[in-house]
Amino acid sequence: MLSIGDKIPSFEVIDQDGNTVKSEDFIGKGRKTVVYFYPKDNTSGCTAEACSFRDNYAKLAEAGYNVVGVSKDSARSHAGFRAKYGLPFRLLADTGLQMLQSFGAWGEKKMYGKSTLGTLRHTFIFDENGILERIIEKVDTKNAAYQILDVQK
Repeated sequence: MLSIGDKIPSFEVIDQDGNTVKSEDFIGKGRKTVVYFYPKDNTSGCTAEACSFRDNYAKLAEAGYNVVGVSKDSARSHAGFRAKYGLPFRLLADTGLQMLQSFGAWGEKKMYGKSTLGTLRHTFIFDENGILERIIEKVDTKNAAYQILDVQK
């Protein structure tokens, strides 16, 4: 797991449109970056989280944030999810688990009393220079954007 003060891990994945996205794309662009990891497109919790970011996207942008969502779903799945819910931000397809593992968002979790490996719902907030400022490990899916915005007040 990353720690506060760590630099954004190096990665290269594709977004929902098949465009290559690299970690360097988020460094030195004058905006903070919210990287949120979620388990699966079109599931209730993941949809609530994405819609929280969508519904508050203007407030997040005004506060200086760039938002990207990441899961191990395919670019095609992301394209459908993004279109269905009108998401104004990029979704990154980490099918090889590169980002999930390097950020510490892949690990053991319990579902229905069983331990399994999977995506840990975590949000990482980086400053304009790609330095980690904050980690949200207990994400409130319906209020995910407010967990970021409330700190800014």
